[in-house]
Amino acid sequence: MRLIDTLSDLVVPRHHQGFMAVLRHLGGGGLFLLAIVDSSPVPGFGGPDILTAILAARHREPWYYYAAVATAGSVIGAYLTYRVARKAGLEYLNHKFGESKVKRLMKYFERWGTGALAVATATPLPFPTSAFFAAAGVLDYPLRKFMVVVALSRAVRYGAIAAIASHYAIDRTVLIGHY
Repeated sequence: MRLIDTLSDLVVPRHHQGFMAVLRHLGGGGLFLLAIVDSSPVPGFGGPDILTAILAARHREPWYYYAAVATAGSVIGAYLTYRVARKAGLEYLNHKFGESKVKRLMKYFERWGTGALAVATATPLPFPTSAFFAAAGVLDYPLRKFMVVVALSRAVRYGAIAAIASHYAIDRTVLIGHY
C-alpha cells in the first residue's frame, strides 16, 4: 500500500495532497464527487484514475465497487457537461477550448462520431474528454446513445484500473508476507 501512496505522491502536487487525503478518507463518496468534477470542463488531471487505483488496492470494498462508483460519477459529470454545452452552443466551446481546437474537434467528432466518443472516454490521460462531451452536446448527439457509450467506456476504463490495482495489491501483500 505504500507503493500506491508513493505513486500518488509523485503524481499529485504537494499542495493538493491535503485534498487527495480528504478524498481517500471519504472513500467511495470522495471518488464519486471527484469523478463528477473530472468529467466537467474543470481539469481533474486523472484524479479519479489515481483514486480508483488507491482505493481498490486498499481493499476496504471489492474492486468493482470503486469501478462502479467512479463510473457513476463520471457519467453524471459527462451528462452535465453535455447539457450545458447543448444549451450554450458552439460559442461556449470556442470560448472554453479555443476556436482552432474546436474546429479540429468538431471535424473529428463529425467524422468518427460514436467511435471518437468511445475512444476519448475509455482512454486515460491526457485525452480532453470533457471537450468530446461538450462537442456531443453542441452537435445534438442523441442523448440515450451518448449515455450508453459513456457508461460502457468508463466502466471498462475504471474496471480495468480497479482490477489491476486490486490484483497487484494482493500479490504484493502475499509476497511481503513470505519474508
